[in-house]
Amino acid sequence: ITRTCSNFRRIILNNPKKRNALSLAMMTSLREDILTDIDDEDLRVIIISGIISLFPSAYVARGPVFSSGHDLKELTSAQGRDYHTSVFSVCSEVMTLIQDIPVPVIAMVNGIATAAGCQLVASCDIAVATDKSTFATPGVNVGLFCSTPGVALGRAVPRKVAMEMLFTGRPITAQEALLHGLVSKVVSEERLEEEALGIARRVCESSRPVLALGKAAFQRQMAQGRDAAYATAVAVMVDNLALRDGQEGIRAFLEKRRPMWTNSTEKAYK
Repeated sequence: ITRTCSNFRRIILNNPKKRNALSLAMMTSLREDILTDIDDEDLRVIIISGIISLFPSAYVARGPVFSSGHDLKELTSAQGRDYHTSVFSVCSEVMTLIQDIPVPVIAMVNGIATAAGCQLVASCDIAVATDKSTFATPGVNVGLFCSTPGVALGRAVPRKVAMEMLFTGRPITAQEALLHGLVSKVVSEERLEEEALGIARRVCESSRPVLALGKAAFQRQMAQGRDAAYATAVAVMVDNLALRDGQEGIRAFLEKRRPMWTNSTEKAYK
């Protein structure tokens, strides 16, 4: 389910009978929903959540499952190697897409996030979870080590925490996930919607091209050594200053007023 509001899009995993499993069909749909109008200047944030209840004013994430990961029925020998390759290839594409698109992606988690579901949380730029949420990579318990979830998990939490989760399959609590950096905030179930939307609205107050430049630079420099990372960041800071919105923000600060963003990639100077 997708729901587009003024400046952000809600993508809702809504297949409770399958525990919001990331089947090939679900992941293909998720990829399409993420890419829809991704270059629209009005789109500033994407929020991904699990199963919902419909209230008069909003879609509210409800437990008990954010996503249980891959649909194991698609991973039997009956489907064969080519189908299995497609499942993991599309999954990897979706996870990298989340980090490569020019707008921030927020995971709004209430309930269980396991295997590829945990991978999805780890791949998002920001993750807000309820105190009822748990996170695990339990593939080892069914003879399928969570190797692809480990890519995102190992970049989100300390190595030894990731290895313990991968080797044992033991779930961690929301507070443990917060401690180790897998999620950004932990709130009560009643406050989840308010907190996630509050972050989204705050992001929407900034210039889209500035955010896009910054997100791309952050992802790029994280894969580099220190000196190369600083070289990347220096070049991006200079490019940022050349944007009209970069100069508008500085002028607004000096003039003690709110900035009037163009939200375009126009340059103020060359």
